[in-house]
Amino acid sequence: MSSKFIAPTMAGLVLPHEEVSQGIDMNRDDPPKEFFVKESAFGAVDSSPPLIPIPVIDLSMLSTETELEKLRSALSTWGCFQAIGHGISSSFLDKVREMAKDFFLLPMEEKENCFREAYNNEGFGSDVVLSKGQVFDWCNRLFLMVFPENQRKVNFWPENPKDFGETLIEYTMNIRSVRDVVFKATAKSLNLEEDMFLKHFGEKSTMRIRVNFYPPCPRTDKVLGLKPHSDRSGVTVLLQDKEVEGLQVFKDNQWSRVPIIPHALIVNLGDQMEIMTNGVMKSPVHRVTTNAEHMRGSVAVLIEPDIEEEIGPVEGLVNEERPKMYKTVKNYGHFNYTCFQKGIVPIDAVKL
Repeated sequence: MSSKFIAPTMAGLVLPHEEVSQGIDMNRDDPPKEFFVKESAFGAVDSSPPLIPIPVIDLSMLSTETELEKLRSALSTWGCFQAIGHGISSSFLDKVREMAKDFFLLPMEEKENCFREAYNNEGFGSDVVLSKGQVFDWCNRLFLMVFPENQRKVNFWPENPKDFGETLIEYTMNIRSVRDVVFKATAKSLNLEEDMFLKHFGEKSTMRIRVNFYPPCPRTDKVLGLKPHSDRSGVTVLLQDKEVEGLQVFKDNQWSRVPIIPHALIVNLGDQMEIMTNGVMKSPVHRVTTNAEHMRGSVAVLIEPDIEEEIGPVEGLVNEERPKMYKTVKNYGHFNYTCFQKGIVPIDAVKL
């Protein structure tokens, strides 16, 4: 495969750009300029903003009015929460983390078998080059479709670790249960029919998994693991690194560090749910900072509608006091990704 799109480097970081295809010397003071963030409305890089806990929701208690109101408050203010009581064992979550770590620690020649194709984000690699002057993330990722089963591209699935595929499918099946609980409770909290969101994000939905790997970075003041963005999904469920912080959420014009709760799952509302709730609930802007000494890993499951599914504000949340605020969209995931790489806020582009 041509190094124009994916090339190995000394630290296992993969770059999709021929000008840096010879790799990065991780001992130098400055990474290549392609990674240096630019000024934006979201402020400068700061790896140590306030540590402000995002809401914690017990999924096993969502049958109570108290927890249901906490959910509505969390999603209408923060747009995300830490989920406990999700029913997935701590030992299995640790296994998923280890599986991801073991893959990224494989020799590059083994990971090459999973390299994504040019201009295709499925497989192993980093950013697809979409525009001149694009700022790259200090991150490698393995991006795979898990459901529906007939859309899996198993040629991108790692052969090592040996139980990678089995563990991946089992984990995603567990997240399906989390998905159902969250979407039903969210609808109930808005006085909507229980299956209102599951019609779009249930059995017909796609579930992609993104395994992220952030190598140590010598310039944490200039380089981000993941640029500020909101998610393209309906909901994203994230398993954080158990020891290394990095996730930050932008709220009230400031960044807040997200604390680690080792066996919680972060449930993050995506743009398509902000659209469906007509802006009642928010899709938060978030980013990942880099760490000078430690690598960091995470595993995200993105839950999206089929690309042919039309998504728009639901009737029960549109009225005279709150008129329709968003266009009806289709294949929003592609639109969101293109905007993200160009530095455009996609949710703003679909507002009426």
